[in-house]
Amino acid sequence: MLQNPQFTSEAEAAAEVWLAALNTSFQSNNANAVAELFLEDGEWRDLVALSGVLQTLDMASDLAQMLLAAVARAGARNFSVDYARTGPRLVNRGGRDVVEAILRFDTELGIGEGLIRLVRATGETGYRAWSLMTALDELNAVPPHVPTPESDPFNVGADLDAPNWLDLRSRARTYANRDPEVLVVGGGHAGICAAAWLGHLGIDTLVVDTMKRIGDNWRTRYHNLKLHNERDSNHLPFLPFPRNWPRYIAKDKIANWLEAYVEIMEINFWLETRFDGARYIAEDGCWDATLYLADGTKCPIRPRHIVMATSVSGTPKFPDIATLVNFQGTCVHSSAFKNGDDWSGRKALVFGTGTSAHDIAQNLHENGAHVTMVQRSPTLVVSVEPGAQAYDAILLTDGPPIEDRDLYNLGTPLGQLTVAHKLLTDKVREWDKDLLDGLEKAGFRLEFGEGDTGWALKYRTRGGGYYFNIGCSEYIIAGDIGLIQYDEIATFTEAGVIMSDGTEQAADLIVLATGYHGQEVLVRQLFGDTVANRVGPIWGFGDDKELRNMWMATAQPGLWFTAGSFSQCRTFSKFMALQIAMDLNALQIGAVSWGSTKHSEDDVKKLS
Repeated sequence: MLQNPQFTSEAEAAAEVWLAALNTSFQSNNANAVAELFLEDGEWRDLVALSGVLQTLDMASDLAQMLLAAVARAGARNFSVDYARTGPRLVNRGGRDVVEAILRFDTELGIGEGLIRLVRATGETGYRAWSLMTALDELNAVPPHVPTPESDPFNVGADLDAPNWLDLRSRARTYANRDPEVLVVGGGHAGICAAAWLGHLGIDTLVVDTMKRIGDNWRTRYHNLKLHNERDSNHLPFLPFPRNWPRYIAKDKIANWLEAYVEIMEINFWLETRFDGARYIAEDGCWDATLYLADGTKCPIRPRHIVMATSVSGTPKFPDIATLVNFQGTCVHSSAFKNGDDWSGRKALVFGTGTSAHDIAQNLHENGAHVTMVQRSPTLVVSVEPGAQAYDAILLTDGPPIEDRDLYNLGTPLGQLTVAHKLLTDKVREWDKDLLDGLEKAGFRLEFGEGDTGWALKYRTRGGGYYFNIGCSEYIIAGDIGLIQYDEIATFTEAGVIMSDGTEQAADLIVLATGYHGQEVLVRQLFGDTVANRVGPIWGFGDDKELRNMWMATAQPGLWFTAGSFSQCRTFSKFMALQIAMDLNALQIGAVSWGSTKHSEDDVKKLS
């Protein structure tokens, strides 16, 4: 089995021969020839380039015929190895030795990029594709926004009395005489990544958030919070973290970076601004949206598009816990917990066993509190190193630039990802055997994701339900942090809980680390039942094997969603920005209008 990428003439030759056969089958409009180039479990993932949407098809979904039709509709041609990128190589993915190569191709609308993974097999080319990924890279009609000499206020020979850069930036941020083309609601890393990509395409974008300072969504969280995956997974678009930064970045360092990034990338950002909902005006193709400023001033605006960047799970979930009302001590949701230094020598119950619950329990314990965790359901636990980081191996591979590593990641469709993560989870469980055995001996109930595929796919389906161990598990195993099961609690009292065996568990503090509601709740609050019902579920995999309603046109024109990890927002915000640019510039793929798979013209007329 190949453990490390190997750049060989064999890989180059295999990619060249396979692509030549692919181009020939497209030119001859031969679906059978296309099918012969794929394995029986082959997949094609398209990110806007050929279909205008995000979707993944397999052989059972008539991949060959759909790919052929999409190529014809998009005018796609000249599929070739991109030798300006990391070259073709032999590597192991998901237990298979494959040829992996980055592609370039042309379409009527622009330039595409992609990735193939080929497996040695019988047939004309000697290789068949396990996966093909095609992605839109640039639009001919909407090139990246680069200031021209005419638009540069510091152009040599410009009027020295004219407004300087700061004057122009200050004026642009006010939106005194114009509306933004795009309103981004939420100024965390998801909203900022979206605004950076939109700005890269010259799209006038305003970000709004209720916080007082950019980065406060990180800065104000509990004291010892750090990112639990490594620095090189978490770069923002266009501007990576410095190489001398720590592997695991502290929350305040992240907060300050986001603040600096907004200034460097010239992102228009309104602080202490509340989005109060919007109504879609179909005949005008825009939203009638309402903002409230810090001083209470009502500010109506009419953007063409609204991007909701309010997290995978933004609204705290307060479960209906019988008799909890009896408790007379302090009870807070994890989102409101700051630090354990006020609870030294006192007793705390932490409900939940996900990441926040573990971090808060550890923080309380290390500040001298007597802590007991309450487990409500089985939880996935993985060592932060090497276990958790292994799932990001494609992103963290040394050598290729981050743009190429992102393509390797995007070029892994769901079926392939599931196979790879099942194998990886089996290996991680071996690495973590002593840790997991210790937890089970302490009474901790474990699980390993659907089909034992680990935390990364669990995140994409649930948005949580796991913990990267940074020390709390050892406290549980040693008994330094107590553990009880929720179904063993008989009732809450003024001073804690009584267990079903009659024993009492005292508490001064209860922390409800019980998670968050999905975005559907906020959509219903801000846009109403009709829009919420029309959009449907957000996050989790849909029939197209992509995350539902994420970074793609929804059934509600002009409404978009972004969320997830830094790496997801960095990569997928690009495709959302390209789709919005297509709409703003009335571009379409062949005879199929942008977003047509989500809503028809008749539908649009009914939406106001």
